[in-house]
Amino acid sequence: MRKKDKNKEGGPALDEEVELDLPEEEPEDRDGRRASLLAWALFLVIPCYAADQLSKWLICRKVEVGTGFNVIPGFLDIIHVRNTGAAFGMLQGIPEPFRTYFFLGITIVAFIAILVVFLKIRERSRLLLAVFSLIIAGALGNLTDRFLFGEVVDFLSLYVGRFRWPTFNLADTYISLGMVGLLVHIFLTPSKEKE
Repeated sequence: MRKKDKNKEGGPALDEEVELDLPEEEPEDRDGRRASLLAWALFLVIPCYAADQLSKWLICRKVEVGTGFNVIPGFLDIIHVRNTGAAFGMLQGIPEPFRTYFFLGITIVAFIAILVVFLKIRERSRLLLAVFSLIIAGALGNLTDRFLFGEVVDFLSLYVGRFRWPTFNLADTYISLGMVGLLVHIFLTPSKEKE
């Protein structure tokens, strides 16, 4: 952009180059990029959520509650159980009248917080997109169960010898993978890239 200015002798205006400090990205470009990133994230959230719900639907139709079968001897069983708590059976002792509202509230707050963080962060790494998408898909999957059944359908049972991991589902797996990815990002991404 050019700016007209008078010279020292008060003579006619001279043309002078002036540098403007413009933003690197136009608002329209930023909005378009944000929309494409949201679309990319949805393409991970929707299939993960669908896989979680389909797997639970199959378990509910084919396996009676409290029963199951062996998939990999000494490592993996399918056992249909119901979880009134959080992931991996945590917080099951909350009284029934408050349980659904408690977990509904936590899920909504977490979902809004993740969405706000996603929209505000400058960095748009694929790792962060995957992390947020997995956590959202997992939270929505378990929240759907709470609306449908008042509890969560769990069916994956990992064990080695006498050690048995609490029974879980695909939604719990997504949330756990998302949290691991978030920790990897926090501790392994150089600090300059996070600013």
